[in-house]
Amino acid sequence: MDLLDGRLKFRHLTLLIAVYDHGSVVRAAESLHLTQPAATRTLRELEAIAELPLFVRVPRGMRPTVYGEALVGHARTVVAEIRRAREHLTGLRRGQDGTVTVGTLLAGANVLLPRAVARLKKERPRLTVVVREGTPDVLHPALLSGELDLIVGRVGPAPCGEALRQRMLYREPIRLAVRAGHPLLAEGPAGGTVALTDALAHPWILPVEQTALRQELGALFVDRGLPLPADRVECTSILTMRALLLQTDMVALLPELVLRDDEHLAALPVELPSVGRTVGVTEAARRTRTPALEALLRHLDEEAALLRASLGAGARG
Repeated sequence: MDLLDGRLKFRHLTLLIAVYDHGSVVRAAESLHLTQPAATRTLRELEAIAELPLFVRVPRGMRPTVYGEALVGHARTVVAEIRRAREHLTGLRRGQDGTVTVGTLLAGANVLLPRAVARLKKERPRLTVVVREGTPDVLHPALLSGELDLIVGRVGPAPCGEALRQRMLYREPIRLAVRAGHPLLAEGPAGGTVALTDALAHPWILPVEQTALRQELGALFVDRGLPLPADRVECTSILTMRALLLQTDMVALLPELVLRDDEHLAALPVELPSVGRTVGVTEAARRTRTPALEALLRHLDEEAALLRASLGAGARG
């Protein structure tokens, strides 16, 4: 097998990805505007080049073999890099066009990213920004495969070894949030104190298990000899969390900047010294930045500087 002997073409890679994503040659051909015979012929050519079976037929289509699973990951990276090369050249030629695809975690989605995107769009109105929300276990592989240009959100111990590069922008405290008028607020400084145990009398909204925030919260509860709330919802969507908080007496963990801008929510006077978010950006370490990505990073840096100033000395981590 020699994938560099000149027989492997770009069309082979795009078809491989399409068959993998759609689960059949027929649907893959439709998505690529090919005839089924042409798609079948191209797949046979690819398997002949690889000298390996890449798919097996199943009752409802095609299932990738272990070889197909391995090759499709590399194919996605190659196709993504070609797309970036096209956008890089287009951006250099036109100066204003292009696309940047951003993955976002809870810590970056609420204030930093929207402000940076607003500034970017004002500067480059023809540039397209695609934002995808997710958890680290989903976003990090997407960044490595080339589906994302950047992740904005929490940074911590570098995942995936040296394949990803992280940079901190600011540190943001996490607060226990409730709706304005929540019964626990009446027990605050005016009428006494509120402890973490008091909040456990109410339902909670917790981060999902795949997040670092959930791990920090779990460690805090263990340190204080408390069980995690049994009456809980697990969620990462700010919109869903806010709706639940406004309609119920639930308690949730929210970044301080979210609470500052929402007059309908309030922070409980409960200290969580070991729980916070270091917000930053994560990139693929060896990938060339497009002009669109360079512009977004510049605006993220500028907005982060303003947020650090508003959060005070502790925001530098």
